[in-house]
Amino acid sequence: MTQDVIALTPRMPDVKTLLAGLYAGGPDLRVNRAAGGSVVQLCSDDGRVLVSLEAPRYVQVPGEAGRLLGVEASADGPVWWTEVRAVSTSGEAGRLAGSVAGRLTAVLGGTTWPREAAHTGVVAVPAQPSAPSAGEGSADEVTVDGSGGAAGVDVLTARAAVVIQDRPVVAATTWLTDVLGTAARAEREVQILTPPGSRLTLAARTLLARMPARWVVRDEDCGYYDGLSGTVLSWRDGGEGPGGGDGRFAPVTSGPDDRPRIARAFAAPARAGSVSASVPCDGPGGGTAQAGDGERQLLLSLRTVHPATGELLLGGALETAWQVLTGAPPAGWSTAEPVNLPWSRRQLTELARGRAREGLPSWITAVGHPDRPALATVRVSHSPLGVEEHITLALGYAAGEVAPVDALGELAKALATRHHLATMLVQLRAARADLATPAHFEPAPVPVSFTLGADAVHELGLDRALHAPAPAPPVRLGPSVRPALHYVLGDGDDPAVGGEALQRLYRHLKTV
Repeated sequence: MTQDVIALTPRMPDVKTLLAGLYAGGPDLRVNRAAGGSVVQLCSDDGRVLVSLEAPRYVQVPGEAGRLLGVEASADGPVWWTEVRAVSTSGEAGRLAGSVAGRLTAVLGGTTWPREAAHTGVVAVPAQPSAPSAGEGSADEVTVDGSGGAAGVDVLTARAAVVIQDRPVVAATTWLTDVLGTAARAEREVQILTPPGSRLTLAARTLLARMPARWVVRDEDCGYYDGLSGTVLSWRDGGEGPGGGDGRFAPVTSGPDDRPRIARAFAAPARAGSVSASVPCDGPGGGTAQAGDGERQLLLSLRTVHPATGELLLGGALETAWQVLTGAPPAGWSTAEPVNLPWSRRQLTELARGRAREGLPSWITAVGHPDRPALATVRVSHSPLGVEEHITLALGYAAGEVAPVDALGELAKALATRHHLATMLVQLRAARADLATPAHFEPAPVPVSFTLGADAVHELGLDRALHAPAPAPPVRLGPSVRPALHYVLGDGDDPAVGGEALQRLYRHLKTV
């Protein structure tokens, strides 16, 4: 299993301190650069990558270390986050990563995650023979390309780039986004392998949904399964030698129709007072899974379309939604996790403009304050209509807390009249209040409302939009001659009512 060690220091690691950390393996190891110079690698004499050291990130957003690493890593103030990754092909690489991180904290103060990994000893790395080819069902013995491919890849084949993660929360870190981009260009699927207790952040799950990728979870019963679908997986190896096979995790099917098997571990345990939803389970002991335990998530999916002008300032729709639903703006934003920059619409816009000049879209994630779980992802792109923002915002509520459904009408009006709203769908779901995705079944979200922006209403025709089949007549927002429309679909408690109402509405508005 790959070992990650993270140094959290109150002072920035300077060149001398980084060099002291890199000498953790003695003077015989080589130093290499990767990812455009943002990653430093310690390599053996034969070129094998042992440890990758990420460029330090100054995390100024409160609560980020605790959100991603757990309470033991919480810091009172801003910290420098330096990530050290050890490859899985060397037995000493993990201790080497611990020494690199331990030396940083010994000089600069602070702590490491995990704390027990830190030390300052010199780690001798013996020569390692070539790895054998993998057998059926094993990911730990998979033949690895000695070059390591993109920084952070543990197993590289012709069809897959496997990243092994032993962390409580898998986040959309800089190196993971680099791996996803590199693998996509090489037409490989990224497969993230974790123990069963790991979870995905909203940003990581959003990235995996947009890319050829799979979340692979270890399981004592069936071996491996897909953490998002529950499909049982096994390692299929083409056996063509180091780095040349087409090995990857693939679904295990059974029966005459080759239906995928579903892991028993994917069924969430039933808990008192929870909202139930059935999920098929493979073999004896399968049955009905339940999720939530009273916890809920409010999910918003919205799109804005702005005229492409020099005065455009992005992020207004997200900031307004955050303000209306939580009483405060976002705490921070970044292009990766941990989210390290204080919230700034101006800086976000400058980033998007710079990316647009290169013909590229922008992707960012934002977080709220620690006392109110709130996370968002934003994708900014240019289209013939203008500058588009595709926003996903999730807010978490503990058992007994009430989601602010009554404020959705106010929010829809603000977005439609001030922020060029095109569409907004709001849903409720029984799921973890911390917004992390576990490796077990969660019920589908229940539609609560749908808002159609003024331009979309005009294109469809006001009369047609007003007579759409919905549980209640739509509410007009903005000028009477060119209004937006807000449709209330339910209270989020009945999946059948909300789901059917949304499907009827979509069929009526299918030309939009």
